Amino acid sequence: MHFLRHNPLAALGALILLAVLLAVTIGPVFTVSPIAIDMQAALRPPSLAHPFGTDFFGRDVLARVLHGGQATLTIGIGVVALAFLAGTTFGLIAGFAGGWPDLVMMRVVDALLSFPSLVLAIALAAALGPSLTNAMLAVAVALAPQFARLARAQALSISVLPYVEAAVAAGSTPGAIIRRHVLPNGIGPLLVQASLAVGSAILQTAGLGFLGLGAQPPAPEWGADVAANLQYLRETPWPALAPGLAILATVIGFNLIGDALGDWFDPRRRSE
Repeated sequence: MHFLRHNPLAALGALILLAVLLAVTIGPVFTVSPIAIDMQAALRPPSLAHPFGTDFFGRDVLARVLHGGQATLTIGIGVVALAFLAGTTFGLIAGFAGGWPDLVMMRVVDALLSFPSLVLAIALAAALGPSLTNAMLAVAVALAPQFARLARAQALSISVLPYVEAAVAAGSTPGAIIRRHVLPNGIGPLLVQASLAVGSAILQTAGLGFLGLGAQPPAPEWGADVAANLQYLRETPWPALAPGLAILATVIGFNLIGDALGDWFDPRRRSE
C-alpha cells in the first residue's frame, strides 16, 4: 500500500489490472458460450443482449473477450514465469562462474538476442506448429535471454562484494552462495523486468494469434479474434476493437506498474 500511495501511475496500473482480472475471472460466469454460433444474429451492434455486439458467426463478442482474456493472461504470466526461471538461472550461473563458461553461455544468449524477440517467437512457433502451447514456448524462449543478460550483470556486480567473498572463504558451495546472497540481493531489477515482460508476452502471444500461430479457431483469444474480425472493421468495428482494446488496457497496466517498480528499486529516484 505504501508503494501504491507514493506511485499514482502504479496505482492506476493496478486498478486497470484489477478491473481486467475481475472481468475475466468473474465475467464468464454471466455470459453465454463464446463458441455458440447464431448466424441469424451475425454482426449485430452492441445491445442489452450483446453489450459488445456479435461477430460474423453471431457469437457474443463480450463472451469471447472475457473467455479469451483467461487464456491470454494465463499464457502471459506463464510465459514470463518460464522465461524468468530459465533466463535467471542461466545468467546467474554464467555471471558467478566467470571464465570460459561465462563466455560460451553468453555467446548463446547473444545469438538469441541478435533476433528481435517477436521475429524469434514467430520463427519458433512456425517451426513447432500452430498451437497455444507452442506459442507459449516460443515466446518464453524469445524473452529468456533478456533475463539471462540482466541476471548475469547482477551476478557480476554482487559476486565481488565482501559478504560474498566471506561466504566463499567460509566454504559455502556456489549453489548456496547464489541462492542465499546473489539472487536475493539482485532480485529487484529482475522483478522490474518481469513486470514489463508480462505486457510484452501478452503482446507477442496476441501477435502470434493474429498470425494464426497461436490459439486455433474456434477457441477465443484476443489476438486471433482481432485477426478474424479485421475484414469487417469498416462496417462493424466492435468485434475487432473489443479484443484490441482489452490487449491495450492490459499491456498499459503492466507497463505502468513496471515503470513504477523501476523507480522504486532505484535509490536515486526513490529519494527524489
